[in-house]
Amino acid sequence: MGAVLERLKRKFMVIVMTLVGTVLASVLGLMYYSSFTTQANLVKESLNRGLEGSLSPLPVIGSEGARVGGMLTVVVEVSEKGVILQTSESPAYISGPVLARVIDDALTQGVTSERIGDLHVVWKSAVTDQGNIRIAIVDTTIADRALTSLLLNAIVVMAASLSILFAVASFLSNWAISPIARAWEQQRRFVADASHELKTPLSVILANSQILARDDRIPEDDARWVESTVDEAQHMKNLVNDLLELAKAEEGTDGLGSALSSEEVDFSNLVESAALEFDPVAFERGCSIETSIEPGLKVKGDPEWLERLAKILIDNACKYARTQSVVRVRLRRSSRHVQLSVNNQGAPIAREDLPHIFDRFYRSERARSRTNGDEGGFGLGLAIAKGVAEACGGGIAAESDEASGTTFTVTF
Repeated sequence: MGAVLERLKRKFMVIVMTLVGTVLASVLGLMYYSSFTTQANLVKESLNRGLEGSLSPLPVIGSEGARVGGMLTVVVEVSEKGVILQTSESPAYISGPVLARVIDDALTQGVTSERIGDLHVVWKSAVTDQGNIRIAIVDTTIADRALTSLLLNAIVVMAASLSILFAVASFLSNWAISPIARAWEQQRRFVADASHELKTPLSVILANSQILARDDRIPEDDARWVESTVDEAQHMKNLVNDLLELAKAEEGTDGLGSALSSEEVDFSNLVESAALEFDPVAFERGCSIETSIEPGLKVKGDPEWLERLAKILIDNACKYARTQSVVRVRLRRSSRHVQLSVNNQGAPIAREDLPHIFDRFYRSERARSRTNGDEGGFGLGLAIAKGVAEACGGGIAAESDEASGTTFTVTF
């Protein structure tokens, strides 16, 4: 359950940060776009006024001319050969190399306007009635610096806001999932307590039923009812034991107390022993077990529960294997991990069932009916396997298709 709550917490944080981050990024982006558009319009207006000759040589504070962006603008008139014929009266000064480059671009580039980013100037040209070329040049240094500063400030604000939002979202996620955590813990305790309470009466019912089943005074016609009671009582006892094991595994996963011990376990020997133990079971079910186990592989966990994990997977593989097929048990080191995989050839698990096979009490359609003994199971074995794997710091996954069969892989 701890892993489920962590995933839920992360999902909540991602949703909150994505929503708020998107809104914040949109606001900052609109602010930058608005400033960029405003500066572009001011440059455009300054260029047009320069070409029209309506710029005041010395703008007066408070006048309309002074409010046209405060852009430093120079207007020059050149002949078709690039000879400067006239320069407007302006408080701005433009250096010779910059002016020469602008004139050269205006005469050779075949365009009527251009932004020269490295010089922070924008120019626009027009042909006069006399056939000369008038060029308006605007210095955008201040505007470019303002936009760059605005962009950097927006990035800083965004980063700081996301950092604060992360802390707030973390706090809110803990608060939001606390009712779910409490409900889950209450459910887990109820299952464990109810299972404990059921063990004694079930043991009494089973013992009394077994005594009656051996009593010769019971008529043969009535004995079948007693045998049915014994079977169902045993079935219920197994279910209660599985519920207790699942509750204990989840308690270990959640880190509550010392439900599971933690020690270095020779996993190779443990898996080898489990596979040997199920050889007769596989033979009875018409299949065989083939092992490929690297020696000396060790993992950290509870030896009893790790053995339970291996047995669940091997038993499950034998249960659903086709007749005359091979159940393959493989244990190997993969990079820095130890990986146990159990494969069988049988009816593949449907794609829609795969995400749910580790859920408690979930069984696919092929396992809905319980035909003999415990063949159908309770839908708890794989849930217990997942709980044990996670409690021991590992993970479990399943793959299934017609060609490769079904493979359960545990990684520590």
